[in-house]
Amino acid sequence: MLLAIETATNVCSVAFCDDDRSIYEQRIEERGTHSETLFQFIDKLKQEHDFTITDLEAVLISQGPGSYTGLRIGASAVKGLLFQTEVPLYGVNTLASFAMRAVQQNPNAKKIHSVIDARRVHLYHQQFDYKDELLTTNDEVEVIPIEAVENMVRKDDIIIGTGLERIDKQVKEKASNYGPEELTAESLILLYQSKFEDFFEEVNPASFDPKYYTSNQVG
Repeated sequence: MLLAIETATNVCSVAFCDDDRSIYEQRIEERGTHSETLFQFIDKLKQEHDFTITDLEAVLISQGPGSYTGLRIGASAVKGLLFQTEVPLYGVNTLASFAMRAVQQNPNAKKIHSVIDARRVHLYHQQFDYKDELLTTNDEVEVIPIEAVENMVRKDDIIIGTGLERIDKQVKEKASNYGPEELTAESLILLYQSKFEDFFEEVNPASFDPKYYTSNQVG
């Protein structure tokens, strides 16, 4: 059994995977509601599926990049949930989970641009390749101008994430586009189950710190 938490954007999503590998989700897309809804979602899933935190194989947390506030709320939640338990915590690359969602939606995906809206005229960006059922990347997470992302997009690429409305219409017409409505904690579970180990790591709950970028780095 797995529990996954996604709070890196305006989407607040909690997903639970049971012993039969069925996945159930509680989700809302609304700015500023994470602190109110996150524990409500967790409690609802626990009640509906009759599990406790100590029953879990692992907890998965979207660790960034993304919203400073959202990531801190998620980090605080898992610190409380896992206090004095032996349940392992895995931090998952947020942009890789977006790419996993794109693959789920489009099995013919080849090149995927995962993006999150950043300050000023920038996007968080990471490019992924999907071939022979393997998701890989040669790129690090970057904070780059929107124009630089636009210059990377080629015909039949996929763009997934937030801030798509800021990308030039002609660029988007070359690609398949998936917006925030596709972002979900379920992707963290699928990435973990697919054993794409480059995109998640076991972390100590007590000392866990999300991977966010400051406004100076965006500059």
